Amino acid sequence: MTHESEGVQDMSWMRITADEVVPTPWRNGGGRTRELLAWPHATDWKVRISVADIDKDGPFSAFPGVDRWFGVLSGKGVHLMGRYLRQGDGILAFRGEEAPDCVLIDGPTQDFNAMHRRDAGVFRVLPADRPFIPAGATWLGLFTERGGLLVHGHRSVPLAPHTLAWCESPAAQSCVFDDGDQHGPAWWLVWSDT
Repeated sequence: MTHESEGVQDMSWMRITADEVVPTPWRNGGGRTRELLAWPHATDWKVRISVADIDKDGPFSAFPGVDRWFGVLSGKGVHLMGRYLRQGDGILAFRGEEAPDCVLIDGPTQDFNAMHRRDAGVFRVLPADRPFIPAGATWLGLFTERGGLLVHGHRSVPLAPHTLAWCESPAAQSCVFDDGDQHGPAWWLVWSDT
């Protein structure tokens, strides 16, 4: 099941916060995941967006045929794929087949995760620190850690902290995210057929 029926609709934008989602414990006991959206279908997704709480060191699950994006939202960060990643360091992209080891730097972290089936169109993750025009996009999302205001054309959509907002067939009008100079992690998520 996707969360489209549970999200709040504001014109063509849907929203869901991590607080609205019951966390699912990992089989290895190393953390919990809050799945914000599996699009277009929960069992046959092209894009999957989640927030995870990592409590202890361990390997990521393998996802053959899937590209992944990972960013630290809170905590001291992790060592992953030969890099130290902390809040504000941007996002790391890697192939799901790699199933890398994740080592906590100093205690638990909360992290943003995006996954995309490699053979299902084109997916991009971009910092939401500048305006974006979704020309040619079939699906557009925005994730914000601290909340703010999403302005798409003449529509304004207020976003709470830890919110995923998304719309299908977005108008090719300017999208701006204003977080009130909080400078928290926020990313545009863009999917297209080609």
